[in-house]
Amino acid sequence: MMKPEDNPLPREIAPGIFWLGICHEQHHKGKVYHSYNAAYLLVGSEGSMLIETGHQGDFPVVSGQVRDILAKEGSTLKHLFLSHQETPHAGGIGRMLDTYPDMTVHCDVSDYHLCFPEEAHRLRDMEIGDVIDLGNRQFIAVEPVIRDLRTSLWGFDTGARALFPGDGFAYSHYHWDGHCGKIAEEATSLDLAEVLGVFAERALFWTRFADMNIYADRLEELLEEFDVAVVAPSHGLPILDLSVTMPKVRAGLIAGE
Repeated sequence: MMKPEDNPLPREIAPGIFWLGICHEQHHKGKVYHSYNAAYLLVGSEGSMLIETGHQGDFPVVSGQVRDILAKEGSTLKHLFLSHQETPHAGGIGRMLDTYPDMTVHCDVSDYHLCFPEEAHRLRDMEIGDVIDLGNRQFIAVEPVIRDLRTSLWGFDTGARALFPGDGFAYSHYHWDGHCGKIAEEATSLDLAEVLGVFAERALFWTRFADMNIYADRLEELLEEFDVAVVAPSHGLPILDLSVTMPKVRAGLIAGE
């Protein structure tokens, strides 16, 4: 894992959206790739929302980034959104609940109350179409086109027209080419087909046995429906120019079959 002092994050990738986390090493077929279990802080005029917590091992880094940004922005953390229960996305939920006693959790809560029975009153079930108002921007729960778990849920920010797809755009990057902390369009040497395939094989194995054209088509429909300008994945570099990067993403998704 990258040392915290060498970490290029946090980075504001769009107005009021801060990319948080730290790189992790992945070993695959003799190569060492880097990937993120990223979280994002969405700052609104009436409070902020944390999207994902990162892996439990990332908590010291992510919590420090959240604390510093909230102090700089003069904001308070009111909400936490989790795409699903897997530890790279929700591993820090317990400590975030302890750190921010007024924060509420929004997602398909399902069995969260079994882990945190004393916090059940702070767990708010969220379904597709539900909205959280942050003042100058709204956060909307949207269809999870590519699921990791049955309870997966995606989110959309109206302020920057940003999609938060959890595992939907999962891929690694090349540390040796200096991709850490860069957006996808800055990582010009990145072979998206290769790194999407690596992640699919390790984390989304079902994609190798499905017709991914169906999912790619629906994904493009969702991007058009919400006029998405930014894609902020949990396990990939953020995408700021969809016209450049989405054809590569589609090719990578289909190549993994």
